[in-house]
Amino acid sequence: MQSHVSPAIGGSLREFYWNWQKKPITIVYEVLGSGKPILLLPAFSSVSTRGEMRQLAERLAGQFQVITLDWVGFGDSSRPAIRYSPTVYHAMLKDFVRGVFTEPVVVIAAGHAAGYVMQLAQKSRETWSWIVLVAPTWRGPLPTAMGENRWFYNTLRFLINLPILGQFLYWLNTTPMFLRWMMGRHVYADRTHLTKDCMSEKWHTTQRRGARFASAAFVTGGLDPTQKRRQFFEYFQPPLPAPVMMVIGEQTPVKSLEEMEILAHFSGVGIQILRMPGSLGLHDEYGDQLADGILPFLNKYLG
Repeated sequence: MQSHVSPAIGGSLREFYWNWQKKPITIVYEVLGSGKPILLLPAFSSVSTRGEMRQLAERLAGQFQVITLDWVGFGDSSRPAIRYSPTVYHAMLKDFVRGVFTEPVVVIAAGHAAGYVMQLAQKSRETWSWIVLVAPTWRGPLPTAMGENRWFYNTLRFLINLPILGQFLYWLNTTPMFLRWMMGRHVYADRTHLTKDCMSEKWHTTQRRGARFASAAFVTGGLDPTQKRRQFFEYFQPPLPAPVMMVIGEQTPVKSLEEMEILAHFSGVGIQILRMPGSLGLHDEYGDQLADGILPFLNKYLG
């Protein structure tokens, strides 16, 4: 095990060895509890780690075996200087699930992970036994805020990937003050939860070697699982491959909330809706309440 890796949820640390275009990559994941397996997928963000699933994992581990991972480019997993794209993450998720599980598994996916889960569900309908999508998103922060301007976003991503200028641009967007402002505006519903220890942990995540590459791809829309709302909604066309629940935070930013509400009321979509306090990071901020909301349904489906 690599020396910098430490337990984020207090479980057993493991490594999944993967190759992408002949480049060896290590995916760090963690296992907690025993019983039927549940896969927890953290949201994509500049501060993405499996640790954001800590509260939820600890609660579920009392009844299930909980597995959570760090996406390639984030957390303790390898962060190579590759061209990060949806193709990378579609392939990673497919290979990880096939390599780790021997039966259909419950998956709880936050943010952009929702699109990757639903795409895999449509391509391999026996992958998931039950799907929970927590504050699902399909469009990155800059396209959401500024609209479609892919040429500008591609240029910005190219600049951030440069050795010196890129490191400086990335530093400007990951200062403790800026991170706190962004998390208080979009991720956490209650700013009092952004404690000194919380922000220190988030900031240190952004300062790891190679962290800027995947982060820049996400922020500029380069990791968006689809390019259009219609394409995202097509993943939810009936018949659904497995029971689906969508969790919506009551303090979600307006534009993201609009997308979730449209999906919730989309004609023909037979998904369960759970509303609770929180914003885009409700799985991190309100993990215990999220567990309270989904455990009755988990027990119903898993017996």
